[in-house]
Amino acid sequence: MERVLFGSLIASRRAVLRTHFDVQRQFEEIEESCIPSYVHANLPAAWVAWQRNRAAAALYMRHAAPGPILDFGSATGEVGHLIQKRGAYHIIEQDDVLAKACGQWQDSRRITLDDAKPRTFSAIFALDSLEHNEDIPALISKLIPLMRDDGVFILSGPTENGFYRLGRKLAGFSGHYHHCTIHDIERLFEEVLERTELTRVPVAPSLFRVTAWRKRSSDVTS
Repeated sequence: MERVLFGSLIASRRAVLRTHFDVQRQFEEIEESCIPSYVHANLPAAWVAWQRNRAAAALYMRHAAPGPILDFGSATGEVGHLIQKRGAYHIIEQDDVLAKACGQWQDSRRITLDDAKPRTFSAIFALDSLEHNEDIPALISKLIPLMRDDGVFILSGPTENGFYRLGRKLAGFSGHYHHCTIHDIERLFEEVLERTELTRVPVAPSLFRVTAWRKRSSDVTS
């Protein structure tokens, strides 16, 4: 039943995205948002993109306590449709068109990093977003303090391995705009957080890694 409901929701979201965006005309504008992957005519390519969101949603449902949610680099906030939200949904998205679409389709509040207050969020998502930034350590140093002591940080990104590059080529994506791999980012996270769970999408060959992280007990205030 869960698989049927997931398939029905994804079919609905694909239809909405296809209607709202002219992917062929807007491709260069929205390529980094994953929207072309979500609506791709190649169903295996689209399946992988949605499964990454599904894995992130599952981690949220298993690990997140009730409280505010932050989706960093949200694009249209597709993961927000897959979770039973346990708090207000906030997004950080630079692109006005994507942020507006997210707010049109679900109850979301757009904020900036400067707006966010420390120890606010019970869950933070950064799904295929950090690797697009040049100074990732500086960005992590701003995001981690936003977690509550009982919060969970849900991270995902591409492995950039040979299978991933081949898949992108077969799907027709030629741009290269990632500054590092998910392995590089996870090593940075290991310096400040503890990993609690890892999901590979798909299991083999692994194209994406989706992980949940918590603060170390020594870093939690009493």
